[in-house]
Amino acid sequence: MPDTFDRIIIGGTVWTPNGPVETDVGIRSGRIAGFGHLRSAKSEEVFDASGLTVLPGVIDSQVHFREPGLEHKEDLEAGTRGAALGGVVAVFEMPNTDPPTTSADAIDEKISRALGRAWVDFSFFVGASPENVPELEILERLPGVSGVKMFMGSSTGSLLVSDDKNVLRVLKSGSRRVAVHCEDEERLQERLDLVKGGAPVAMHAEWRDVETALRATQRLVRLAREAGRRVHTLHISTAEEMEFLESNRDIATVEVLPQHLTLSAPDAYERLGTLAQQNPPIRSARHRDAIWQALRNGVVDCIGSDHAPHTLEEKARPYPQSPSGMTGVQTLVPIMLDHVHAGRLTLQRFVDLTSAGPARIYGIAGKGRIALGYDADFTVVDLNAKKKIKNSWIASKSGWTAYDEMAVTGWPIATIIRGQVIMKDDEVLGQPIGSPARFTETL
Repeated sequence: MPDTFDRIIIGGTVWTPNGPVETDVGIRSGRIAGFGHLRSAKSEEVFDASGLTVLPGVIDSQVHFREPGLEHKEDLEAGTRGAALGGVVAVFEMPNTDPPTTSADAIDEKISRALGRAWVDFSFFVGASPENVPELEILERLPGVSGVKMFMGSSTGSLLVSDDKNVLRVLKSGSRRVAVHCEDEERLQERLDLVKGGAPVAMHAEWRDVETALRATQRLVRLAREAGRRVHTLHISTAEEMEFLESNRDIATVEVLPQHLTLSAPDAYERLGTLAQQNPPIRSARHRDAIWQALRNGVVDCIGSDHAPHTLEEKARPYPQSPSGMTGVQTLVPIMLDHVHAGRLTLQRFVDLTSAGPARIYGIAGKGRIALGYDADFTVVDLNAKKKIKNSWIASKSGWTAYDEMAVTGWPIATIIRGQVIMKDDEVLGQPIGSPARFTETL
């Protein structure tokens, strides 16, 4: 008697833990239930992936969707719709909202806001502050929580843990990996006069210089060793940090961003002005090249988008009154597939950085690979599709991308979450089905 599935994906090149395989995939009850030649199996739905590549669902482990409090820039519906359109199956949302996500009530509110509105699966970081350190060990294990996020340098919002005493307190409170924004607040304040009265936006990388980033990353690793706590260093942007982190792989994992792999100064600031302004900054080609080399050498564990939208009106303010941040969740897959096409990284490495990597770092249950028993999450791509990224395609409420009019090769064709096709051919389908991601350390 033939097997029965809820959906079968046929005809595609499927990227399994053994590499690319020409196989069909059977899905039952939202999970992967079979491989092989399944054309004769009974199935309610068939997805024809002929000529396409079926990747493990891409996970974006750093987004800022601005809800609650800043919904004029972005919200959970629009942000996750952009994720779905970009081939992303799950997002980890950051805590620097208004009010910040620093309590159980705030987590509950975010989850309630997301249910029925989020197009993709989701989880939320708890923001560390000197005030909530006693509760962090409990908060980090709540359902739907990605872990703890700590800002060592000021960025968008009010969350800040800048001194060694409180950084150490945070690191000693709990056991899950802590995700950290590493910029040294003392140095930022010392150097603020460089831009305070007004400056060209290219000075952003001079104010928030290499030493500002390196000093914080070195402090973090030293304190993490003292606390015996694993840390995840976000959006590493300098050659010097990468060299340092190479010798600290036992305690610190590493994230990089598509924008630090794609853009460089001074060109980005000359072309884009404040649209290129983000924290940490876009830096010179020397740093971009060093990040690529670290990625090839295996120092980099994952890629996140750091999707951090602001309106065009806000970005048009004179620097430094202009806010830092770019959109990115919707463009992560096409930008990185274009790098694959150009030969800068392999498709195998792309898969590791965008699905297996986030799952490994954070202990995501049931996601990150195409394997029996795992969630039926797939990012279906056409590696040969030639398209232009355009502002008109961007779902974010901010409505813009730094990559407007950029031609790319490689495009997300479908997003499948727990067996449900939620995006196909640049259109979202059905209703939002996002639910909280699960983690092995909280089950």
